Amino acid sequence: MNDRRWKSLDESTEKRLNEQIKIEAVSAAHYLAMASWCDQNGYAYSAKYLLDQAEEERQHMMKFFTYVLEVGGAAKSPDIQGIRHDYGSFKEIFEVMLDQEISVSQSINELVDHCNKVKDHTTQSFLRWFVDEQREEEANARRALELFHVIGNDGPSHYLIDQEIAKIRATQPKEK
Repeated sequence: MNDRRWKSLDESTEKRLNEQIKIEAVSAAHYLAMASWCDQNGYAYSAKYLLDQAEEERQHMMKFFTYVLEVGGAAKSPDIQGIRHDYGSFKEIFEVMLDQEISVSQSINELVDHCNKVKDHTTQSFLRWFVDEQREEEANARRALELFHVIGNDGPSHYLIDQEIAKIRATQPKEK
């Protein structure tokens, strides 16, 4: 059923939603690579945190994917390449994570702006959850990075930071 009459989305919004599907998938892949790095370097709690984060990003991708289908669009399964697997330090993982979350927030904000411009109130309403979720995602990433400033950035401090990383997720409410 490729008939545009059956779609609730205009083509530009559908394209942008598919781009967001890829952004979420790329985030999930980055967090899997980060989890592997942490595990290989002895940061088991951080590895678990990042595995959970990867799954959450995959769920976000699926929310976008399902939404596109529900409104009659053609959701695209993303091709993911260029995932970084090596990091120079434990702290760098969380610096990259914060940059990633800020980038996702900017992308979602641009999508909201687009929906406002084309008067797509349904998609704009759908995106409200993601706007709020990104505030939480950025706060968690900042908290993880702040631990390096509060506890320190030497070898023994990393042991404590790794344990504290686990508490960041434990204090968050479960996603609906």
